[in-house]
Amino acid sequence: MKATDVIADGFGRIREVVHEAVEDLPAPLLNTRTDPAANSITWLVWHLTRIQDDHVAAAADREQVWLTGGWADRFALPLPAGATGYGHTAEEAGSVRVDSGELLLGYYDEVHEATLRFVRGLGAADLDRVVDERWKPPVTLGVRLVSVLADDLQHAGQAAFVRGALERDSGS
Repeated sequence: MKATDVIADGFGRIREVVHEAVEDLPAPLLNTRTDPAANSITWLVWHLTRIQDDHVAAAADREQVWLTGGWADRFALPLPAGATGYGHTAEEAGSVRVDSGELLLGYYDEVHEATLRFVRGLGAADLDRVVDERWKPPVTLGVRLVSVLADDLQHAGQAAFVRGALERDSGS
């Protein structure tokens, strides 16, 4: 198995968890925060998708799906268009709300497909390409993709946990 196949498989596993966390959940539960400083499922999925979109687009030297696919307009968030959720205050995180899970999954799925197209087009040597020299040692594409995988899987797991807690509390 090629390294890029392993990376693509990892992104596929994130997709499974994201869909399990969001599908068939009404917007009020997607937007619910278990306390005023907690992240909602909406914010967690939006954020993990924004980070994946931002980081993969930069590595692929292309524009983000958030902008080219019109998702920034569809979400109509009270945030700068380039916001990814990194460093958000509790108030900013609470402002990320949706009217349906379809919006979240539509954006996520488009980013997922763009990510897979990019990853499947890579060769093993591409993973050694330096994509960020601001760090010591500089970050390679392989390290960046694994970082995105790890971050996204953590947030997807958090979203799944929140869903379980909310469903238990609501008696669903």
